[in-house]
Amino acid sequence: MVMNLEYKGEQDNALSLVYKNKQPESQVLLTEPGQYKCLYQKDNHNRLYYGDNLPILASLYRNPSIRGQVRLVYIDPPYATGNVFQSRNQEDAYTDLLAGARYVEFMRQRLILLRELLAEDGSIYIHLDANMVFHIKIIMDEIFGARQFRGFITRKKCNPKNYTRKTYGSISDYILFYTKSDNYVWHRPYDDWTSEDIEKEYQYIEEGTGRRYKKVPVHAPGVRNGATGQPWRGKMPPPGKHWQYTPDKLDDMDARGEIYWSPTGNPRRKVYLDGSQGKPVQDIWLDFKDAHNQNIQITGYPTEKNPDLLARIIQASSNPEDIVLDCFASSGTTLLAANQLNRRWIGVDDSQHALETILKRLAIGSEAMGDFVTRNGQNKKRVTSEPQPRTLWEIL
Repeated sequence: MVMNLEYKGEQDNALSLVYKNKQPESQVLLTEPGQYKCLYQKDNHNRLYYGDNLPILASLYRNPSIRGQVRLVYIDPPYATGNVFQSRNQEDAYTDLLAGARYVEFMRQRLILLRELLAEDGSIYIHLDANMVFHIKIIMDEIFGARQFRGFITRKKCNPKNYTRKTYGSISDYILFYTKSDNYVWHRPYDDWTSEDIEKEYQYIEEGTGRRYKKVPVHAPGVRNGATGQPWRGKMPPPGKHWQYTPDKLDDMDARGEIYWSPTGNPRRKVYLDGSQGKPVQDIWLDFKDAHNQNIQITGYPTEKNPDLLARIIQASSNPEDIVLDCFASSGTTLLAANQLNRRWIGVDDSQHALETILKRLAIGSEAMGDFVTRNGQNKKRVTSEPQPRTLWEIL
């Protein structure tokens, strides 16, 4: 099915994908709630649904206690790879056969409903590979507005490969980060400083105290007519700049020894290592390879993500007791991470294997289970005298 790119002029969602059978947004919002099962609901906080996520999202959209209340959405949808992922007994665990315009419209309808479920200060992260990430970027600009785009995160998903094809090894995938408004929950994540980072970033040691510091400008771009545009110590800010602080504030900082004066008389501010929370996280993430590539507990589910990856996202874009939603719940890593971080959660999936995996994880934690292949190729069974969780079909 052919897709065309349409330019609509100077506006926030100037680009739009045009294709056959693209539903108007108003029609998407009228999607009828369908049949589904709520398999897990604890104290009206956490909900796990079995069924097609579109009618389930439509049902949640009609629930005033949920619509506009979700603080964070993370989804790891199908990647349009054309693959069918199987468990060890060759039963289909995960199907990824949609492609092209059908895939885009499949995602678009769900993203429209997810936007409506988000709180005004909410965020959404969409985990994709190179097949469709740029198509979905255009769709997200159309639905949320290009100004609500916050980041394009590149994640190293695995170790280097010995490719036989005539191309570069594929070791990355991508996460689109959008917010519903300009006023959104944000807790900046930090990495720990390494010795190498410290030597490079904080090169100077203060005499008398031994404190490590770096030097940064005390001016910033832009002309100001107020106090920050006035002379300080007989100096004007450089052309086209202004002082970052008022002259009185700069005097206080200088009195505390926090200003470094160069031999030519130019001031610089000292920023101390011991006042740093860590190294601010950038948009290339190297430490969160897929679970089966890490020395961590995993279920062996085909598309399982690294729990530390989910923990970073949840901590950055939500608060305790907030609602986190994943409507492609898969093995339930988002739900388990949210649970451990004292967030409420809503999970949806239409796979029998996914739901059985999630129910077992809720009962016994993250360990190899079921028919999924573990890293050593063995199907590890849990041996315990405790009651085992019921299977999906026993619940249904």
